[in-house]
Amino acid sequence: MRDVLLVILATVTPVSELRGAIPLGIGLGLDPVLTFAVAVITNAVLFLPTRFVLEFFYSSVLRRLPRFDRYLLGVRKRGQPVVEKYGLLGLALFVAVPLPLTGAYTGTILSWLLAMEWKRSFIAVVLGVLVAGIVVMLATLGVVSLVPGA
Repeated sequence: MRDVLLVILATVTPVSELRGAIPLGIGLGLDPVLTFAVAVITNAVLFLPTRFVLEFFYSSVLRRLPRFDRYLLGVRKRGQPVVEKYGLLGLALFVAVPLPLTGAYTGTILSWLLAMEWKRSFIAVVLGVLVAGIVVMLATLGVVSLVPGA
């Protein structure tokens, strides 16, 4: 149970999300299917509190923090062209890329920044998390390599 909690903790950490949680769980000897399920479900569910906290607190607190505003500007700059070109599929692809700062948190922030409808955005983020989880799981198990030529 302790190891499952560590996977959950790694998943809710903004920089690692499931990209760090799945290798951690496998490294701890957890069943790969359990690790995948815990990481993907936890990562996908992050959308709801993140989106609604943003909506609730932005106007009163967050917009007054210069670092947060710079982060939001960076998120918009990175993700807006893809999302504008491909819509919700673009949001799902943005979340699916297994790189730092392209996961569920950033996808949720991007959907909020671009005033996308939350229900459809949630579906796109969940699909992106699922694809990212599959890619990370396959890479962790050695089925695919994320490093060209490796």
